[in-house]
Amino acid sequence: MGFLTAITLPGATPSVSATGPDLAVQDVPPVRADDGAYVSAIRRLGPNVADLSIESPAMGARMPVRVMLPPGWSPDARRTFPTVYLLQGASDDYTSWTRETDIEELAPQADVIVVTPEGGRAGFYTDWWNYGRKGGPNWETFHTVELPQILERGFRANTRRAVLGLSEGGLGALAYTARHPGQYVFAGSFSGVVDLDDPGLRGGITLTCMREGVDPMRLWGDPEKNRAVWNEHNPARMVNRFRGVKVHLSAAAGLPGPLARNAPVAAGLLEAPAYPPTRAFADRLRAAGVDVTAHLYVTGTHAWPYWERELHLAWRSVLSALRVAR
Repeated sequence: MGFLTAITLPGATPSVSATGPDLAVQDVPPVRADDGAYVSAIRRLGPNVADLSIESPAMGARMPVRVMLPPGWSPDARRTFPTVYLLQGASDDYTSWTRETDIEELAPQADVIVVTPEGGRAGFYTDWWNYGRKGGPNWETFHTVELPQILERGFRANTRRAVLGLSEGGLGALAYTARHPGQYVFAGSFSGVVDLDDPGLRGGITLTCMREGVDPMRLWGDPEKNRAVWNEHNPARMVNRFRGVKVHLSAAAGLPGPLARNAPVAAGLLEAPAYPPTRAFADRLRAAGVDVTAHLYVTGTHAWPYWERELHLAWRSVLSALRVAR
């Protein structure tokens, strides 16, 4: 959405691995997900970073996924590793976290596998409803079923998982956690879509779909006629399902701040709609007994420097929830 669009500041520098050469191609592990999804190719981007090509029945396509492996990882290691999933915003792709943040420097400091899967320019982290007909794309199945099975069977991942996302990816992190109880121990939303009933956020979803050439009704149908479908994907309607999960939320009121002085005025306008529903969602989570941290800022815009800061602020809690020494 306009609101869900990440703002890339002028002069932002891609990471080395985002643009680096194809250093080597590893042996592809002979594993499959239950539905037949498998890794067809691996492109090494650095000593601990690689892009996987996954043949996905859920998506009916070959899907890219970036993985950052910890220094102690090896394909025949006896131990396994927790996984941190980072979900992109709208109108971007799976390379955004390595392109715009220092996650490649942060990740090796902990024994975790960091994964940035493709989420589509307007995928909205859901198996599309398609007017009640099947046919995909099935983003939720790809991210929550196929990908974890492949990582656990071929890449030494274990079942302790954290998921964080920005903007549209915040919706994915929260909805996946609520819809798959027990699958994630940590959920983080930075400037995210926390409530599908909020008029500003709902309008932003429609605008994003229109900009990306997507029929918004394919996601969950009509908001009123198909109310049950919307409710089943709305984090704010599933507050009680976050019990036992560490939740981290952040949003800003959109006033100019110190970290993105060159951000366009639109970055503030894009951020502001996330602030009130995030504050209300945090209050509801606390009332339900959920362990939630909410960073609500007066200054701050819809731009990567603020999301990178929030990643660092949340990182210790992520590792604690995953029971990883820090």
